[in-house]
Amino acid sequence: MTLSDRLKHFFHVVSNIRPIVWIGLYVAITPIFALIYWALPDAQFRIPDGATTDFGSWLYYSIVTITTLGFGDYTPAHGWAQGVTAVEVMCGLIFLGFFLNAVGSMKSEIDITSEQEKQKRIHDEAEKAKLVKSAPILMHNINTFLAYCYALTTPKDKRKEDAAKYNPDFEIGDMSDLYAPSGLPIDNTTLPVVTRLVKSLRQTSLALDKLQSNIDLTIWPKILDESFRFVANYQMFDSEDALLESPAHLLNAPAGVTRSEAEQTISDRIRNCKDISELKNEKDMTPIVELYYLIKQNALLAQQLEVSVTKAVEE
Repeated sequence: MTLSDRLKHFFHVVSNIRPIVWIGLYVAITPIFALIYWALPDAQFRIPDGATTDFGSWLYYSIVTITTLGFGDYTPAHGWAQGVTAVEVMCGLIFLGFFLNAVGSMKSEIDITSEQEKQKRIHDEAEKAKLVKSAPILMHNINTFLAYCYALTTPKDKRKEDAAKYNPDFEIGDMSDLYAPSGLPIDNTTLPVVTRLVKSLRQTSLALDKLQSNIDLTIWPKILDESFRFVANYQMFDSEDALLESPAHLLNAPAGVTRSEAEQTISDRIRNCKDISELKNEKDMTPIVELYYLIKQNALLAQQLEVSVTKAVEE
């Protein structure tokens, strides 16, 4: 390390010492030098007529010396007195200089912290404005996804258009009408509810992925975590294509089996299943099993996101 680098390091360390330390040292050395003056022979000084030479007098002289006031009543006359006085003056100037430097360094630190807080506040307000703008579309996607989760996990004869509320405690048998239309007011098609759900899942994942790309969600760690897990679950979902294809293809059914016959076969197998574990070993039902677990996970995350986003927007 060069001398220049060492000096830089030294002044960096000194600048980081708090001002109270330097002012404390400045005050502390005053009585120390007073003791030294008191220990020196009186002949080392010119002392005014009638003046005392007790410790109090030398403490006064030390204060006058370190503050460079120099009233001239007590003056160093010979080598030792002059040398000690010079050392005290230098120490006083050095400690006072370091004190002022530390005050300047602290002020700069305060100014930098204040500016960082200001920039963070501006950044947070800008990101919140983006979230507020994105929230309506995101909430629409989430609510649509939850509505299709409700329709798919509720038998057709139990679906209610005016009370579509997803039940997280659904069983595998409740998914038996996955090939029936959803019957929801938001769905004007006759497509199977499983098709509508998978497409809604994809659309919601894209919306959340876009949200993570366009908004700094580190401001809202809960939203970031829930969004990430929702998208990650979708990305790991391997059965999207299989569920959107023909039911006969899903069953690997022989030629001649109609779509309605394949749908009925799958529905009956799901309806007669009492526990999800019964389907885990049936290879052709793997997409149904994956969909069951995906709904369990992502519907819960969608509900949590609905609460988290609403809270963030209203704060």
